[in-house]
Amino acid sequence: MNQENEKDIDINRILHNKLKSISTDSLEAGISRVVSELVGEDYKCSIGNIKYTLFSGAEFNIKIELSLKSDETQL
Repeated sequence: MNQENEKDIDINRILHNKLKSISTDSLEAGISRVVSELVGEDYKCSIGNIKYTLFSGAEFNIKIELSLKSDETQL
């Protein structure tokens, strides 16, 4: 086997889940912003049941719905 083509795997980097350092509020705000920009309407996002995986990943439930905040301010 050609050892020049092999790459060392940094196990510490894989096992250190950087996603844990991001707050749920930040994730919700970021996802809301992106969806709102893509759709052209104001959307809100809520995240629940976050489960971090061993290899720097995460699984969670996400709910995205049209925000009524902009409509309420016009009343």
